[in-house]
Parts: sequence; structure tokens; C-alpha cells
Amino acid sequence: MLNRIIKYSCLLAFVGLVMAGCRKLDSINHDPTKSTTTEPPYLLTGAEKSTMDILYSSLQNGYIGMHYAQFWSGNTRVADSQYSLDENNNGALWTTLYAAAHNLDLIRTLNADGANPAAQNQNAIAGILKVWIMQILTDAYVNVPYTQALDVTKYVTPAYDDAKTIYNQLTDSLTANINALDASKPTFGDADVIYKGDVNKWKTLGHSLMLRLAIRMADADNAKAKSLIEANYQGAMTSNSDNAEFAYLGADPNRYPMDETNRPIIDFYVSTTLTDYMRETSDPRLTIYARPVEGLTTDTIYGMPYGMSTTDPNRPTTASYPGTKIYGADMKGILMTYSEVAFTLAEAAARGYTVGGDAATYYASGVRASMNYWGVADSTANAYLAQVPYMSGDWKNVIGTQKWLSLYPQGFQAWFERIRLNFKKPGGADLFIAPVSGSLDQHVTMVPYRLTYPIVESNSNSTNYAAAGSAIGGDNKGTKNWWITY
Repeated sequence: MLNRIIKYSCLLAFVGLVMAGCRKLDSINHDPTKSTTTEPPYLLTGAEKSTMDILYSSLQNGYIGMHYAQFWSGNTRVADSQYSLDENNNGALWTTLYAAAHNLDLIRTLNADGANPAAQNQNAIAGILKVWIMQILTDAYVNVPYTQALDVTKYVTPAYDDAKTIYNQLTDSLTANINALDASKPTFGDADVIYKGDVNKWKTLGHSLMLRLAIRMADADNAKAKSLIEANYQGAMTSNSDNAEFAYLGADPNRYPMDETNRPIIDFYVSTTLTDYMRETSDPRLTIYARPVEGLTTDTIYGMPYGMSTTDPNRPTTASYPGTKIYGADMKGILMTYSEVAFTLAEAAARGYTVGGDAATYYASGVRASMNYWGVADSTANAYLAQVPYMSGDWKNVIGTQKWLSLYPQGFQAWFERIRLNFKKPGGADLFIAPVSGSLDQHVTMVPYRLTYPIVESNSNSTNYAAAGSAIGGDNKGTKNWWITY
């Protein structure tokens, strides 16, 4: 793991330098574990960009996240829709996220001498981003290296931590970093692509990420989830103006990863799961999430049955590709939006938590925020809400479907929410289906609950890798995370 983290850390330092300017390019030639190699702003920019790049890459988001959320199905390559995991894509996700977390940790090391007046806020912002990244890792893989993971000079083969213990440490870390933020002190400035160093915005994001952590554990530890949400909801996002996004510039080297400016992306079709439900409810986002099939003049958006083999005689000859905005060079990398917060608070209210409002109001706010994000008029959003009203007796399915739709194209977060809530359509009919042509994995038929550990870990960290697989009950996609209780 050490060699791979150092390799990717060098890459992140380089990315940060490119985006921030051409100053001190010689720093990328030095050992990234040394405090003289670079500066905190470069490390922050590089970590933000590399994480967004991997989370919205067609290789990771396209073939893993968007497939497991069942937003997309494969075109010529369908094995991913049938749960065959490409090890190159899996390994790159793991190593890139760890490298980004390592560089965020390095910011604190660089600031340890007390000479930087912006150190307090820089450390806190880096700490919030590290929590975001580590939650993705533990949600995707369950037990992962955490306590020993980032000190690569001391722990060449880090031990894996228990996923629930990691969650407890993440909530503690997030609380400490939120409290450390001080708007009266210097910060990052433009090196922070997400919020331009706005300390108040970072504080808002910190509270919002706490809601994400808390609601994910609601079924497994209701008391703690309730306590965390009630303590943080007032500081969380209240509108789309608070959204946390990485703004790509739309030109090399800073284009959105799934960008078809230079070539059409034909790897994926939208799934019938997505298109049929959106058509069923007259969802105005359908024409944004998917594009018309070429050559048709009426009723032109059609999905591909999920996981259908290219040799299946019933397979359609063509289907709709994802919408052009999703593949735009200047599409933003989404870290979190207000619609997610609103739906989280709707669920919290439905569970009986005290969150300053009722479930129906938060639910409507979540739908409107998602519509607003995609440019849908308020009048159209209101008409849509009449088609999909909040129903308290069916809150899990009502909130679950709309939160899922609002998370498009955040494949990984939508997948995590799908397996957490196990929701159906409002009323109880099945929304998701198993791959039409069958799973290629003996451990899972409907949806993977996790990613298997990358093969590189079995080679470079074999003892801890084997212990981790045993501790969770088997290193396979059918093993459930601690916060899944059904």
C-alpha cells in the first residue's frame, strides 16, 4: 500500500500545482512525505480534483456507481451490470482516495510548526474533506485501513479498522473540525475550488456531512443518529446556494471527467429502471437525465433493461444515452447538495427526530431543490409534487425514490442509499430488478452490498487483508455493512 500511496500522492501534488499555477514545479520531484515538498494550497487543490476526477470517471462512477445505483446499464460491455468488478477500476478507486486522504493529512503536518496564520482553518477544511473521503471508503468496502492508513512512513502494511469504529471516529473528527473553523482567521482562498476558502460555507458543509453520516446509521444505531442529527441540522445547508461542488473549467486539463467533447461516450445506456419510473410519474428531469434515441421523432427516450446481455434475443437494438448535460465539459463534480440534506431531514422527521420541521415540508423542499438544480421551473416542480405526494405511512418508499432520483449522477451515494433503505416504489411495487441476464457473482443476485478489496491488497498487505475479510464475514459483494440491518 505504501508504494501506491506515494505514487498517487505525487500525482495529486502535481495536479494541485497545475491548477494553482506554475509556481514551484520543482516540488513535485521530492518525496511527498517530507514537509518541504509542497504547500497546503497545492495539496488541497490536488486532493479536491483527484477525488472528484475518480468519483466522476466513467471507469469508476460509470461502471460501478451508476450501475450499482441502477441508473445506467451497459452498452457493448454489460458484465459490470451483472456485477463483475473490473479490478483495474477497483484498484484505482481505492488508491486514489487513499492518496487524496494522505495529502489532506499532510496539510496538518506542514502546518505543525505554527508559522502559517491560516493553519487552523486549513487543517479543519482538510479534516472535513478527509472525513468525506473516508466515509466513501468504509461505505464501499466496510472495514478499511484508517488509524494506520495515512502514516506511510510508519505503517507500510496498515491494519484494517472496524467499520462501525471508523464511523464513530469520523463523527468525532467532523465535530472537532467544525468547531475549529474560525471565520476571523485566514484560510485557503482560491486554492479551494469548492468554496474559495469560505469558512462559513465549510462549517455548513461539515454539519451537512454529519447528517449524511448519521442517517446512514439510523437503522443500526438510532439513538446516536438522532442525537447527531438534532445537534447538527440547524447548521446544515438550507438552499442550493450552499451546495458543495467542484467547478470544472470546461477546458484541458480541467474538464469534467465524463466529458464527450472529443468523442461520444457510448459505453452506457440509461436503464429502464430509471426511465420507466420517471415516465410513470411524468418527471420533468427525464429529458435532462437521458437524451432521445437518434432517429425517433416521438416518445424518444427509452432505457435498456438492466444487465441484459448483448446476446439476449430480446435486447433492444438501441436505447437512450445519458443526457448531454451529464457529459458536459463544465458539469460540476458534486460533493453534496441541499436536496440531499432536505430528504435526510424529511426522513429524520418521519423517524420522530426533532429537526425544526415536518417530513412533508422537508420532502417537498428536497424535490423542489432537485428540480431547481436542473433548471426546472417552480410551477413545473409543483405540478410534479402533486403526482408524487408525501405519504407518512409509506415514508421509506416515498422519500427513498425521490432521494435516489435527486442523487443522479452521484452513483456511489445513490448506491449507498439504495442498499441502506431498501426502498421500493411508493405503494410497494418493485423499483429495482436483478440483472436481466443473471448475476455473474455467486454471492449476490439483486445488488452488491460492497466492493471486494482490491487485488493489490492481497499482494502487498496480505496478512491484514486476510484478517479484514474474515472479520466482516467474507470478502465478497454479498457481505453487508454494519449499518444495513435487513
